[in-house]
Amino acid sequence: MHTDFDRCVRAVHSKDARFDGWFFTAVLTTRVYCRPSCPVVPPKERNMTFYPSAAAAQQAGFRACKRCRPDAAPGSPQWNERADLVARAMRLIADGTVDREGVGGLAGRLGYSTRQIERRLLAELGAGPLALARAQRAQTARVLIETSDLPMADVAFAAGFSALRTFNETVREVFALTPTDLRARAARGRGPATPGTLGLRLPFRAPLCPDNLFGMLAATAVPGVEEWRDGAYHRTLRLPHGQGTVALAPRPGHIDCRLALTDLRDLAGAISRCRGLLDLDADPEAVDERLRADPALAPLVDAAPGRRVPRTVDGEEFAIRAVLGQQVSTAAARTLAARLVAAHGEPVTPPEGGPGAGLTHLFPSTEALAALDPAALAMPAGRRATLVRTVQELARGELALGVGSDRSRARARLAALPGIGPWTAEIIAMRALGDPDAFPATDLGVRRAAARTGLPATPAALTRHAAAWRPWRAYAVQYLWSADDHATTRMPA
Repeated sequence: MHTDFDRCVRAVHSKDARFDGWFFTAVLTTRVYCRPSCPVVPPKERNMTFYPSAAAAQQAGFRACKRCRPDAAPGSPQWNERADLVARAMRLIADGTVDREGVGGLAGRLGYSTRQIERRLLAELGAGPLALARAQRAQTARVLIETSDLPMADVAFAAGFSALRTFNETVREVFALTPTDLRARAARGRGPATPGTLGLRLPFRAPLCPDNLFGMLAATAVPGVEEWRDGAYHRTLRLPHGQGTVALAPRPGHIDCRLALTDLRDLAGAISRCRGLLDLDADPEAVDERLRADPALAPLVDAAPGRRVPRTVDGEEFAIRAVLGQQVSTAAARTLAARLVAAHGEPVTPPEGGPGAGLTHLFPSTEALAALDPAALAMPAGRRATLVRTVQELARGELALGVGSDRSRARARLAALPGIGPWTAEIIAMRALGDPDAFPATDLGVRRAAARTGLPATPAALTRHAAAWRPWRAYAVQYLWSADDHATTRMPA
């Protein structure tokens, strides 16, 4: 979009927050870059130029605006919608892959050469993987500076900087403030924090209907791993460097996020996973506009616009839970998963008074489950066989469900697994792979809602009709499910 000068200018003059994250406005006279909705008086058109990413603006010598904080804007919805190389790379960079494994590790995960990845990212985003990772490190550093009392040296290394000098230079260059000045500015409006806990505000594009997001997460919560308590969803996190717990609660204009991590190097990845879980980078205006064009869906969209797709923080965990939930009720699936957690999960000790204080375990890793004797899994023989095959595929890496996975390849592997039916494959594609067009046409709730709203009720006919909803069929499913008065579609009490 940043190449359409006139359209970008119109968005800036209207201060349209829907375009935050789509592009960034750089002001040639002040050398500052902003989000489109920046509240300051817009500059003259001849002084504007536009960039597709914050990293590209920083690389061109612009610093972040202190009013609108463009580095904290919602991410571009393209990276979750698209399944091509650039989108997969961006999801992996957001998860911290470049900081942990370097550009070579990113290339290895994607199956391309480093030169190809750098060329594609430069062509589309105006910045290579190192510059994109640097912009993310700067934002992580800002979060730690403003929300913790850690010494600056600890902040630097936790954010991914290899040297304190590089950290200081980057913060001054990007924010036009020293780390100490940043902390002083933030401290004036910050209340007391729980020791060991980081408090963040996760932005999103309005509107956002939280009902089905938190309703689904609370209704399917696995005891010990997840819970709904005090108006927030709490869960444990398995992260590259350690463990974590998080509490997420809807607030006007943002999601309140409280994180406790055993290793602060996991902060960027934890934030990325929480944003993915709640689908916070979606573009609800584009989704609802397409779905509202269908007269059968229009009343459902108008009743509660901005529904998101509840996803997951761990694709492998969700695949195992989806297999456990085949052909059983939500309550039965929770019971099976809870038994698995109690027998084979990894114990955690959340901080007292922090997020997840009532939680006890991480969900069992695929490596731990793969090492078990199948006879130790207390479940029907057919489901046990499917679970064992799924775990083996995940442990060997033949079925990849991470943020940078190839969705087409993962779907093909799921379809080839005995015991994995169309419903399971589509639910995994929707929530683990983040496919916005996943469509479980055989789902009982979808079929019941289709019949109630005058849509075709058979899977084949409904799939043909739903072609007009593409590429947003996963969102259409959320609206169809909302036609039922079910706990998964209501905000928890």
